[in-house]
Amino acid sequence: MLERLLRVAATACSLLVLAGWSLFAVDEVRSASDATVAELASKDRAGIDPTPADERQRERLNHATRESVDDVNDVLLAPFTAFVDGAGSQWVQRSVPALLGLLLYGFGLGYLARYARSRPAPLHRYVSTRVPSRTQP
Repeated sequence: MLERLLRVAATACSLLVLAGWSLFAVDEVRSASDATVAELASKDRAGIDPTPADERQRERLNHATRESVDDVNDVLLAPFTAFVDGAGSQWVQRSVPALLGLLLYGFGLGYLARYARSRPAPLHRYVSTRVPSRTQP
């Protein structure tokens, strides 16, 4: 039971991190002109840890599904933003936390799921509740 829950959580978190990074990459690849690049830089300059004003701007520009993926991605990757605080490139600001998130959520939770599967069964499964009958010789 615990193994299945951990495996589902690992898969879901990994897919959400990949979806968030993929959506970011698609946006960046589409932004070929300087005007679009400037708009994206002002829209998403905070990377994964947006300010409230940046968040409102992002909500106005994005579809509801995309915004939901971005919000979940912000929460999942928030522990890793400190590693890229000084980075000037948006690719670094997005890719490093995404890779660290995949390591933690994908491999880490997957390892815990495998560990949960290999734990021995509780002792009460091995102890018989029947009392042996005493027979006289």
